[in-house]
Amino acid sequence: MLQQQVYIINIVLMGLDALLVIFAGYSAYNACCFLGGFLSDDPVPDQFTLLYSIIGVMFINNYFLGYWGLYGDRAPARLGTVVFSILKVVLIDFAFLSSIIFLFGPAQYPRTFLLLFAAFTFTSIALFRSISTYYIVKRAGKGERARKILIVGDYVRGQAVSRALHKQLSWGHRIVGRLCEKTGEPCEGNCLGSIEALPDILRETPVDEVVFALNGDRSTNLRQYLQICKTMGVSVRILPSLWHPGEYAITVERCQGMPFINLQADSFSANGLLYKRILDIVGGAVGFLIFLCVLPFVTLAIKLDSPGPVIFKQKRKGQHGRIFELYKFRTMYKNAEELKRDLLSKNEMNGHMFKLENDPRVTKVGKWLRTTSLDELPQFFNVLKGEMSLVGTRPPTIQEVEMYQLEHLKRIAAKPGITGLWQVSGRNKINDFEKVVELDCQYLDNWHFADDIKILLKTILVVLQRKGAI
Repeated sequence: MLQQQVYIINIVLMGLDALLVIFAGYSAYNACCFLGGFLSDDPVPDQFTLLYSIIGVMFINNYFLGYWGLYGDRAPARLGTVVFSILKVVLIDFAFLSSIIFLFGPAQYPRTFLLLFAAFTFTSIALFRSISTYYIVKRAGKGERARKILIVGDYVRGQAVSRALHKQLSWGHRIVGRLCEKTGEPCEGNCLGSIEALPDILRETPVDEVVFALNGDRSTNLRQYLQICKTMGVSVRILPSLWHPGEYAITVERCQGMPFINLQADSFSANGLLYKRILDIVGGAVGFLIFLCVLPFVTLAIKLDSPGPVIFKQKRKGQHGRIFELYKFRTMYKNAEELKRDLLSKNEMNGHMFKLENDPRVTKVGKWLRTTSLDELPQFFNVLKGEMSLVGTRPPTIQEVEMYQLEHLKRIAAKPGITGLWQVSGRNKINDFEKVVELDCQYLDNWHFADDIKILLKTILVVLQRKGAI
């Protein structure tokens, strides 16, 4: 019910905001026609100019209103904060429009129209949002028609639910009180008694919905109280006992009518994974074309430098332990794996990862390939195959993963990447495996699609500056 209300409210707000931009555009146009040359010699915009200006501002305005949280699930903040956010959005709207006019628009764009359009847009949306904010914050939860909610749970969980409901956007709800889980518990805050009093409370007090926020004590017969609510026609909402304050990774999904509680291990969503895969396909295709272009020259250099294959293949562990074959240009001598056993005592990395700055196994051409990061180009084929991503965590060897502790396995919970947060955070300066795991987990826990773009741009800068292999 709450999310449905949020959806409906935001759809209405988006539609009215768009209509207000159209109203502001035509008001500015009519004002220019009425004023004529009284205030300036600017011409009146033609119909095509007027149309693309209004449509452009309308879409940009709705996007940035959403970006600044004005289409979220939170009840509006203070009125001043809302108006200031609208001012920032309108300034961005018309900065975009001015840029488009400068690059592609007519030479004599009416400046009076532009200024009036901006002023009317800000005034109309600010006035509308001021009225809607006042209604939602001051009026919606005060009337008798507001949805009345009773919370059942201990003080800590009850307060968490109460705070969340106070922040929630809706067209009207009010908390009537709280019942503690056990008889004899300290009755703090707005406590009306214990859970045993639920039938009497529902009989004597108008309650539209009961939120059970129990802590998982098996001595409480939750089914009994759910049946009471069902019998009396009162809706129920249950906060899982698995949830604790500060945790937000629990979601509920339906599969063929069956409800499942999901404990999300990372911050990837279905939409995010789709965007990430599209980026991988586009970036992987571009990278693979570059690989094909440099292949003849790198092949010749590797063959002249040392005997052995041009492409180095090695079994690596990918997402959740999937084994795949990693491709790289060969940068070491043929017997590099045998020589590694003799070099393990010189490992400069603390933990389950091998690193040696002046590795004697690296050939002359291999050193140049690593410095320019050209040795990584064949991995774009792994990206196109879906075994790797452009951005992720470093793909470990099978032997490395065998030495991992349980907490280290989280770093292979997503597809490995050609580059990642560790690589652009000063790879050559990090010699502690635990720090690598920390950066990898930070990437997984806080992932946003924009982060991949930032890491790719930083990677290009690192490669151009030749700060070492990515």
